Amino acid sequence: MSKEKTMQLRKLIAPFEKSDTTASVKQIINSIPPFFILWFLAYQSLEISVFLTVALAIVASGFVIRIFIIFHDCTHGSFFKSKKANAILGTITGIITLFAFEKWKRDHSIHHATSSNLDKRGTGDVWVMTIDEYIEASPGRRFGYRLYRNPLVMFGLGPLFLYLVSNRFNRKDARKKEKMNTYLINVAIVALYGFMIWLVGIQAFAIIQGTLLIVAGSLGIWLFYVQHQFEDSYFVEEEEWDYVKAAVDGSSFYKLPKVLQWLTGNIGYHHVHHLSPRIPNYKLEQAHESSPPLHQATTINLKTSLKSFNFRLYDESKKTFVTFKDVKHLLNAKTSNQN
Repeated sequence: MSKEKTMQLRKLIAPFEKSDTTASVKQIINSIPPFFILWFLAYQSLEISVFLTVALAIVASGFVIRIFIIFHDCTHGSFFKSKKANAILGTITGIITLFAFEKWKRDHSIHHATSSNLDKRGTGDVWVMTIDEYIEASPGRRFGYRLYRNPLVMFGLGPLFLYLVSNRFNRKDARKKEKMNTYLINVAIVALYGFMIWLVGIQAFAIIQGTLLIVAGSLGIWLFYVQHQFEDSYFVEEEEWDYVKAAVDGSSFYKLPKVLQWLTGNIGYHHVHHLSPRIPNYKLEQAHESSPPLHQATTINLKTSLKSFNFRLYDESKKTFVTFKDVKHLLNAKTSNQN
């Protein structure tokens, strides 16, 4: 994209890069209280049917995702004008969603700064290997990568790893502010969960909280995965990397039904978000509609997004994702040559 077109695009989205306090407060009201109401109804319904409880917990998981989007906006400083207000709300929503605010804020900012850059992978993103890297890797590393990309591992065990490991521990070089925030959130989660278990019993708590967290975590990982892992996604090396192209060509427009779009806080407009993280989630759709150049972003829907399950390796020469089966002959050829 030329410098002139980049300037034009930035000018088009600039009006949307300011938070609206009224809209932010409304989103808090229509997201957090309904989550707790659904949790309470799920608990009360245990006397009627455990299946009804699980169903209500699944609905509640949708609000966990919506609350996470608020958390996500706070890490970008886009939900409120006040930095302090973003930090306070981000910490509160981090307790609800089991994410450490300051830690994730740092990791996610790196993701935005390096998205689609093949030379700067590894922080805040999904592990992607190119065909050449996979062929040259050791058998153990290839096995680890295949295991990681297995849907049952990524979307089944992935949420547990995030909740119990990744989000609970700081990196070695974390600053004091980041460490203290993680400790605060960890202690608050333990205290809150201990109180809830005392209040409703461990069985009821496990059924409701376990269901909604696993469902929300799996869907959350899916949203993040599919919005960067699509057929003609943009991945290049450092010298070719361009921030605007990485945003518009390396992030998809996930066109969801209106109910799901609302529950996911418009994060389907991921190309807009990557272009300008300062745009709050409730303005992403408007920014997209008002900026014709953004309409060129790859559009996927619920049906076409399922193809992403098959995308395993990135083909640098053809600029597309391929399956493990597509490169099996290359791997066999290498093995034969070695023998």
